[in-house]
Amino acid sequence: MSDFLSERALTKEFNQIGMDDCSTDLTLRGLPILSGLIGPMADGPQVVRYETPTVFEEMTKEWSYSSTSKRKKSDSMEATETH
Repeated sequence: MSDFLSERALTKEFNQIGMDDCSTDLTLRGLPILSGLIGPMADGPQVVRYETPTVFEEMTKEWSYSSTSKRKKSDSMEATETH
């Protein structure tokens, strides 16, 4: 993992292939789209994240599993409460 303190430092390290112009998070619009990375993604106030496809896939799977687990617990609690 690398932290970049400016957009300029980031674009020196990675090839910019475009600019975000369709994000629903307006703070991301106009930020660079970089070759080989997924992003930009908001990651808290004043923090933007880019990920390799491998990291993105792993993080998405983790998020998916934790969301499914929470949902199953919630669904079973609702079933218990209604019966």
